[in-house]
Amino acid sequence: MIQETLDRIETKIRKTRLMQEENKDELLKLVAELKNEITELSRTHPEHAESIAGFADLSAHEAVRGVRNPHLSRLSAEGLLSSVREFEQSHPRLVNIVNVISNTLSNMGI
Repeated sequence: MIQETLDRIETKIRKTRLMQEENKDELLKLVAELKNEITELSRTHPEHAESIAGFADLSAHEAVRGVRNPHLSRLSAEGLLSSVREFEQSHPRLVNIVNVISNTLSNMGI
């Protein structure tokens, strides 16, 4: 299920016409890194990994929708950040990738 969610995120990013190609490329690279980290986390914390993937999916959905809702964008980003907070010590790379994704989306106005 986690892999399917992350694949869906990649598909959403690839198909959107609302982002510049350089932004798509940057996000796709980050999602690839996120896949690796979530796969690692899922070995020991499968439910947490599922939550992180779910919030990443919501954030991607808000990033590519035609009519953006700033409130929902903010909530999905906050949820994504909150979902990794407890892993700062044990999985710092995961937390860093999520922070970079959130910052990238924020810099794009999402």
